[in-house]
Amino acid sequence: MLKVTDLSVSYGAISALGGISITIAAGEIVTLIGGNGAGKTTTLRTISGLLRPKAGRIEFLGEDLARVPAHQIVARGLCHVPEGRMIFANLTVDENLAMGAYLLSDAAAVARNREYVFSVFPRLQERLKQMAGTLSGGEQQMLAIGRALMGSPKFLMLDEPSLGIAPRLITTIFEKIVEINRDHGITILLVEQNANLALEVSRRAYVLETGRIVMEGESKVLRADPQLKATYLGG
Repeated sequence: MLKVTDLSVSYGAISALGGISITIAAGEIVTLIGGNGAGKTTTLRTISGLLRPKAGRIEFLGEDLARVPAHQIVARGLCHVPEGRMIFANLTVDENLAMGAYLLSDAAAVARNREYVFSVFPRLQERLKQMAGTLSGGEQQMLAIGRALMGSPKFLMLDEPSLGIAPRLITTIFEKIVEINRDHGITILLVEQNANLALEVSRRAYVLETGRIVMEGESKVLRADPQLKATYLGG
């Protein structure tokens, strides 16, 4: 479904990605783990068209995305939930969800998507008229994911969904990520600092270090790798 080949990205003279390749099949949850500054967020931002690569190729459903603007990438079914959530704090929950559906002209599809979002995150329906900036961190993350789901995505990229969330809500968020994948068939690329949790919910994983992939494989195999355990899993 997504094929990234020899992707290189630079910020001026500084190399952020040095020729990474990633393949993700339809229906998978794949995680990208690595330390701060490894290039995880840069990878997602480049795939979603927010950054332009220096070299390499990004194919989504067989189409080269190299010159496709970010909003057209969303229209093709590839949605990005950014690090820090980036909700519209001065709009209501309802208005934030409406923004997620701005590319859809089918009112019936928008209504179906809203009902699906409320089935996944009932708390959002309870807070429809509340200003998004007054929500808790966990509720804001639910809103950020719900806003993306309003756009009828085929492929969802999630950047640090556990960041800044109370521990009791992190498990809930990850249960919902698995549910979205399992029940709605949405393919997911997950970037997450909590490597244990990311490897627990994903099928395969890539490990990034300073802009290069240093390990890849089935998540359950990587969880048992002594080097990975010592570096990322606290054991």
